[in-house]
Amino acid sequence: MIGGVVVVVGLLVTRLSNDTPTLPDEIVLPDGAKVQAVTIGNGWYAIVTEDQRILIYDKTTGALKQTVTLD
Repeated sequence: MIGGVVVVVGLLVTRLSNDTPTLPDEIVLPDGAKVQAVTIGNGWYAIVTEDQRILIYDKTTGALKQTVTLD
């Protein structure tokens, strides 16, 4: 039983530590923008700001690709 617990814990640690998302070291936000949430996709990441905008950045270059304003 103890061996089973050790195996389960070991599998959880190895499985959960391999697929951590990466972001650039520095993200340049428009003036006055404050981050509310971050979402990561394939080749992009999106930042939701407190002023109801979604900023979509390229994951490799860090360049702002698109801005969506929410009503």
